[in-house]
Amino acid sequence: MTGLGRRVAALGAGVLLLSGCGFRGAYSLDLPGGADVGDDPYTVRIQFLDVLDLVPQAGVRVADVPVGRVEDVSLGADWTAVVTVEVDGDVDLPANAVAMIQQSSLLGEKYVELAAPGSEEPTGELGDGALIPLERTNRNVEVEELLGALSLVLNGGGLAQLQTISRELGNALEGREDAVRATLTQLDTFIAGLDQQREEIGRALDSVDALAGSLAARTGTIETALDTIGPGLDVVTEQRDLLVSMLDSLARLGDVGTRVIQQAGADTVADLQLLQPILTQLAAAGPDLAESLDLLLTYPFPASSLSALQYRPDARTGGYGLFTNMTADLGLDLRELLCRYVVDPVTGGLETLEPQDLGGAECGTAGTPPAGTGGTGPSPAPTPVPGLGGLAGTVLGGPAGSTPAGLPGLPAVPTGGTP
Repeated sequence: MTGLGRRVAALGAGVLLLSGCGFRGAYSLDLPGGADVGDDPYTVRIQFLDVLDLVPQAGVRVADVPVGRVEDVSLGADWTAVVTVEVDGDVDLPANAVAMIQQSSLLGEKYVELAAPGSEEPTGELGDGALIPLERTNRNVEVEELLGALSLVLNGGGLAQLQTISRELGNALEGREDAVRATLTQLDTFIAGLDQQREEIGRALDSVDALAGSLAARTGTIETALDTIGPGLDVVTEQRDLLVSMLDSLARLGDVGTRVIQQAGADTVADLQLLQPILTQLAAAGPDLAESLDLLLTYPFPASSLSALQYRPDARTGGYGLFTNMTADLGLDLRELLCRYVVDPVTGGLETLEPQDLGGAECGTAGTPPAGTGGTGPSPAPTPVPGLGGLAGTVLGGPAGSTPAGLPGLPAVPTGGTP
C-alpha cells in the first residue's frame, strides 16, 4: 500500500471512529480556556421557558466561577427548552438549587448560573441526573428586547402620547396642589390604616369566603326560596293599596292618640295620684286578702272545717254532685243551754249570758228547784238579770236569800226534789 493509500485509510478510520462516538462537529471540540469538570463530573438537566441564543459549550458558573459547561440544548415535550449541563463533581449544590441564564457583558456571551435558593432553606444535594424544574429557573432581559421596546416608544409609539399625558396632567393639577397634597396625605393615612388592619381584613375575607361556600352549598334551597317568594310578592303587590291605607290609618291613629294623651295627660296624672291611696290600702290589706281567699272558696264554711271536696254520681240528674266532709262540735248539754241563753220578753230575741254576768253563781245546782215547778210558798217576783240592762228574770242557783226562778220565756227544768 502506497503512502497515499495509507493516509486515505487512516482518514476513513478516523471519520468512522468520530461518527461512532457521536461527533457533533465544532460542538464536540473543547473550547480553549473552558471550565475543568474534573474526573468525576455529574449531569444536570434544566428546564427554561426561553434560552434565547444559548449554545452548547457555553459556560456554567456558580458565584461567577466556571464549574462546568452546557452539553446539549433540546426542546421538551411541553415546548420548553431543556438544557443539559455537566458540572464538576467537587461542586456541592442543594437539591432545590435555582438556575438562570446570565450574560457576561452587554454584548458578551451567555452562560448558565447555578445558585442556592434565596427564598427558602437549602435542602438535599444536587446529584447526577437531577432535574431543575421550570419554576426554579429564570433569565435576564435581553439587550435586544430592551432596544426593541425603546424603539417602539421612540419611533412614534408612545412618546408623543406620554408628552400629551404629562401636559394634560399638569393642566389638571395646576392651582390644586394643596388639595392634591392633602388627598395624597389622607390616602397615605388610609393605606397605613389598612396595613395595620390587614389581619382583620384577612379574617373578614376568610369569613366572606366561608359564607360564599355555605351559600354555594345551599344553592338549591335559595333557588326554592326565590321561586316560592314570587307568589308572596305578587300578593303583596295586589294588596299594596290596602297596605298603604292601613299605614295611613295607623298614622292618623297615632296623631289622634298623641292629641288625646296631650289633652288628658293632666287628668291621667291626677287619677293616678287619687288611685295611689287605694293601692296603698290594698297593698296593706294584702295578707288579710290572701287569708280571705281561704273562706271564699268554701263559703259559708271555713276551710278548716272541711276535710275534702268530692264528686259523686247523681242518679237523679245524671251528673255529679259536689259534697264535702265537714266537722262540727255540737253541745247538747241542756243545763249549759238553759244557763247561757235567755229570751228577751220585750223583743223575743235570744240573749247570751257570759260567765261574768252570773255574778259568780252556779247555774243549775243540784237540789235547787227551778222556778215554776210547784215549790211551797209564793213565787218571788222576777228580779233583773245582771248584765242584761234591767232585763227581768231570775238566775237559777243565784245568791243566798234569792228565790230561784225559771228563765223568762223558757219552761222550768226539773232538777230533782219534790214536784
